[in-house]
Amino acid sequence: MHLARRPLVITALCSAVALCAALAGCAPQAEEKGAPDRPGATASCAPGKLATQVPGKLTVGTDKPAYAPWFADDEPSNGKGFESAVAYAVAKELGYGRDAVVWQHVPFNSAFAPGAKKFDFDINQVSISDERKKAVAFSSGYYDVRQAVVALKSSKAAKAKSVADLKDVKLGAQVGTTSLDFITGLVKPEEKPAVYQRNDFAKSALKTGQVDAIVVDLPTAFYITGAEVPEAEVVGQFAESTGEPEQFGLVLDRESALTSCVSGAVDALREDGTLAGLEKEWLSDAVDAPVLR
Repeated sequence: MHLARRPLVITALCSAVALCAALAGCAPQAEEKGAPDRPGATASCAPGKLATQVPGKLTVGTDKPAYAPWFADDEPSNGKGFESAVAYAVAKELGYGRDAVVWQHVPFNSAFAPGAKKFDFDINQVSISDERKKAVAFSSGYYDVRQAVVALKSSKAAKAKSVADLKDVKLGAQVGTTSLDFITGLVKPEEKPAVYQRNDFAKSALKTGQVDAIVVDLPTAFYITGAEVPEAEVVGQFAESTGEPEQFGLVLDRESALTSCVSGAVDALREDGTLAGLEKEWLSDAVDAPVLR
């Protein structure tokens, strides 16, 4: 009796399979290359029609003051400075002209703090890290960065040739930065480092001798010594500690639907040489420095 019903079962199964194939929805589909791997993300990147904070506009966050050489004249919207230029290049790649970009003041630490964001992406020398990824999403890296030590030429820190030479000097850095992480995690100085809310305060402490040296990213270090504190010098830079370069990334809300689109734009700008060209234009003065090992 069971054998007699078998053709009917096979026929029903075949019909179901055919229906599934027609609807292309009954079986798991192979993941599309480049598809997002986070909740809330989307692979739809129609130029100029992304699901942005303000329809038809792209809201970009950064801190104030907006420091050189990343920005110029403390005015992110002028397109001058490496990060301002990168922001507009990403916007163009996404289909948004300069008149569609809206800048918003976002304090550095607020950019990657937990919670909903009021920007589409933030650009402010924020290094990509696993710890920060617990609270926010990042684009692909748009700049490979090294951390460097700046000291007054008259300071004992100026004579440092290795990481060990920095253990007995007073160091300072901005709170929440990888610069501070390098001090506490790599140098491990005998004296507790000074921590500042902004780089401006760290630079003032350096000028007045409250600290022997400060740690900042390499381009900022060369700008400080070349334009702001000429009596200081770049002592050296730290080697990569993990074998992978430290990278700045655009910061997005952790559940942002734009992450894959923004990463795609950054990747395209890297591949076509745009990022390299902007780096040469705006950061060419940040020449090499001795490596402190």
